[in-house]
Amino acid sequence: MTLNERIAVLREQVRQQRPLIHHITNFVVMNDTANVTLHIGGLPVMAHDRAEVAEMVTAAGALVLNVGTLSPDWIEAMLIAGRRANELGIPIVLDPVGAGATTLRTTSNRRLLEELQISIVRGNSGEIGALAGMGGVVKGVETVVEVDNPLAAAQALVRQYQTVVAVTGRRDIVTDGTRVFMVDNGHEWLKTLTGTGCSATTVIAAFAAVERDYPLAAAAALACFGLAAEIAAPAARGPASFKVAFYDAIYHLSADQIRTGARVTLGTE
Repeated sequence: MTLNERIAVLREQVRQQRPLIHHITNFVVMNDTANVTLHIGGLPVMAHDRAEVAEMVTAAGALVLNVGTLSPDWIEAMLIAGRRANELGIPIVLDPVGAGATTLRTTSNRRLLEELQISIVRGNSGEIGALAGMGGVVKGVETVVEVDNPLAAAQALVRQYQTVVAVTGRRDIVTDGTRVFMVDNGHEWLKTLTGTGCSATTVIAAFAAVERDYPLAAAAALACFGLAAEIAAPAARGPASFKVAFYDAIYHLSADQIRTGARVTLGTE
């Protein structure tokens, strides 16, 4: 089976299994990530209160931790849910939004990485570089100076926390310290919408819920996400029309489109 065929199979498994994705995520993108979860084939739930997160996560196929609108109470809820997910073998996907921009964001993300077994970290170059101690400048939640070598930054973070790292950008890089997936799907229109990185994270979580080879799951998810953007772009007259077309493309993404359109290469470090 070719890599593209495996990606197509995983996309169909998400549709068939409809995994529940438990999000502890930010207010800015909550509605968008819920919709993207539905469009890719999963079921979203946004549950943040410490009184229910441990119970809620028991029914989930994956847990998303996203620190975009950060507060200490949310970090405690993330730790409670994360510990329960670890006990049950439920994958955790961390989106370290704005790591490197403030001390609170950087230290909170490191605490999550140190106290939980995170399955996959999905961030931009600046966030991954900041967490790995390899540079990168983040202003607000956006990278303004990328690291010189995002693969090296990802490798460093893998070594520090024994996790899978996905660095998204013009070329997405996914590594577990042994394999490296390079994903070249995507489109410039994605930069015109807020929350596309967060949406990519939830698609990764949906794939991780059905595939425990987490580097493959992350690469497959990013290929599908980027390919949907490519398919949507010709219909766009601006950011709003692109968003509508993009959501439709995610929803309708077919096995044939993936087989012919996914651009993923696999190597070793």
